[in-house]
Amino acid sequence: MSTPVTGTRRTRRWIEDWRPEDPDFWEGGGRAVARRNLVWSIFAEHVGFSVWLIWSVSSAFLLAQGFAFTPQQLFLLVALPNLVGSLLRLPYTFAVPKFGGRNWTIVSGAMLLVPTLLFAYAVQDPTTPYWVFCLIAATAGVGGGNFASSMANINFFYPSDKKGAALGLNAAGGNLGVSLIQLLLPVMVGGAGIFGLVQASGSGIHLERAAYAYAGLALLATAAAWLWMDNLATVTSSPREQLQVVRQRQTWLLSLLYIGTFGSFIGYSAAMPLLIRLNFWVPEPAPLGTGIYFAFYAFLGAGVGSLTRPFGGWMADRWGGARVTLASFVAMVVFTLGVLWTVNQLTPNPGADPAVATANAAWFPLFLGFFLCIFAATGIGNGSVYKMIPALWKASAERETVPGTPERAAALASATRQSSSALGVIGAVGAVGGFLVPLAFAAPWVGDPLSATRAAFTVFTAYYVGCAALTWALYLRRPVRAHGLATAEI
Repeated sequence: MSTPVTGTRRTRRWIEDWRPEDPDFWEGGGRAVARRNLVWSIFAEHVGFSVWLIWSVSSAFLLAQGFAFTPQQLFLLVALPNLVGSLLRLPYTFAVPKFGGRNWTIVSGAMLLVPTLLFAYAVQDPTTPYWVFCLIAATAGVGGGNFASSMANINFFYPSDKKGAALGLNAAGGNLGVSLIQLLLPVMVGGAGIFGLVQASGSGIHLERAAYAYAGLALLATAAAWLWMDNLATVTSSPREQLQVVRQRQTWLLSLLYIGTFGSFIGYSAAMPLLIRLNFWVPEPAPLGTGIYFAFYAFLGAGVGSLTRPFGGWMADRWGGARVTLASFVAMVVFTLGVLWTVNQLTPNPGADPAVATANAAWFPLFLGFFLCIFAATGIGNGSVYKMIPALWKASAERETVPGTPERAAALASATRQSSSALGVIGAVGAVGGFLVPLAFAAPWVGDPLSATRAAFTVFTAYYVGCAALTWALYLRRPVRAHGLATAEI
């Protein structure tokens, strides 16, 4: 007989009894509760990602508003939210057992008002100094922290055989915030229309409009979490237990892989508008079909990477996370070499000479096509790496205990808590890539922006080769001996 999900609630929206690994419990109502929390978690995380990456596209609009910033300064504005967001992911992960997933979603949603309202104020004042913009951009990092707490929270709601798909959907919904902010912000602020076919409106650029819109969405996400999400009273963990994952070798090995997948996704998403603007800009007025305006192509990359992430989780559930991760890195190597080849055909400083700009524009379709393939591979790799994390911790617990014993049940519960902590740690380290990637494109010691772009893609290719070798050596060559489970289970 199915066991209904009721449980005693000590305060509003606390669930005292939660057993997702029990099939009767899951089918008797657990699935519906988990799905409801997943839906609103996705929405809150989506808004957080949009706020986190609002600078990725708005930074280039600052030039249109009269702010005289160099390419290096603009790339730093793009990178700073990623640095702060990566640092916040660890405390955000630990906040879920401490305060409850619902409660922390409410708090983290309300905190998004800080970067949005500060942004709205600063962009309306042309005398705002650069260092103030840097501080305000840094506060947008709170949106990146939302990812860690959201993923840790959803990890507790789902049984192990459904975590890959659930975490993939949760992450994809958040990641889509990057794509939508890059698509919609130019429309909201009065810039170009779809694919640059409509020019700026007569009233000029109004970046504050986007900030106010997302402040309103942050309030909506906060209210939705208050009304329809739950805390799990069964989720308890001491800081000492949570920090155990920091001392485990597995955490840092998986972090290296996640830098390659998620670090690339968020770093490329942040840098792509400026990459296109600096290397493929065609001076106005441009003939129809040659005016390549950064904002309305940049969103495609983040959109593709977001949509492929749940497929990565699904494929990992089916064929094993290690196999899918290795295939993702091989694809990233191939397509990054394609981007590098395309970039090598370009001439620097296209904005200074219309003929050069038009010649560079002819290479844009290939550049975009290869880049979208990279984004697709990063999305799949993100989903598969996040499948590997709970699988490895669960395998360790099963290897050290006897089936059907209280020790096995306790070990599996501890493994779930530790894997949620590991999700936060690995997510935090991986997000550092989102800070390093834009900086690599802005490296002033390399020379002009195009030379820096070429050097950056060369380094990225070498890193992906290393990640592929690491995945094969540790998780595919001898998986049973190393981890106590078959390749398809990792």
